[in-house]
Amino acid sequence: MRLLVVDDEEDLVGALRAGLVRAGYAVDVALNAAQARERLLINDYDLLILDLNLPDGDGFELCEAIRSGELRAAAGPQLRILMLTARGSLGDRVQGLDLGADDYLVKPFALAELLARVRALLRREGRGGGAILSVGDLTLDTARHLARRGQRELTLTRKEFGVLEYLMTRPGYVVSSEELLEHVWDENTDPFTHTVRVTVGTLRRKLTAHGEPPLIETVIGKGYRLKENP
Repeated sequence: MRLLVVDDEEDLVGALRAGLVRAGYAVDVALNAAQARERLLINDYDLLILDLNLPDGDGFELCEAIRSGELRAAAGPQLRILMLTARGSLGDRVQGLDLGADDYLVKPFALAELLARVRALLRREGRGGGAILSVGDLTLDTARHLARRGQRELTLTRKEFGVLEYLMTRPGYVVSSEELLEHVWDENTDPFTHTVRVTVGTLRRKLTAHGEPPLIETVIGKGYRLKENP
């Protein structure tokens, strides 16, 4: 899943990005509202982590632009917004949620709690519905970052896990390479490389390493589909 962190505290942003990347997310960063608007117009994000005190504007204004203003079409209704801010008054929390934030976390915070809230918000978007996704004999524990096929534990890279998670929230649906690139990789990835095809290829081999039936099929000219009943 691909996240955008909007905060002008560079040390905090660096630590937060590192923690999110270790948890398997693709993470882009914006240090002000202008950068955030630019990235939201270009990229497709699953979740926005938003500070309120920005050097060139207020996070409330950005949230409102996403939910009902000029950024509404670009961001899309699927974007989840987690406000992460030092402003913890009841009035601020109520205003943030009323403007369309999905969750509100006050600084200082524990990274473990933030990651739990991120997982909970992202589960709302997917069809899996819980921390453990299941399709056929394949199970994925998104909280503990564990994957199994039957009784066999799979050793996956972060990107392989991310691709599998994205496909498992959309079983039976065709997902394009472009969509996978948007949601599993960050903005530093060259879109003209074969990184998606290579990652899907290694993931397929790991899923069928013991002779199991194939789970991921290629739909020529369109993308990839995870079989619901392999």
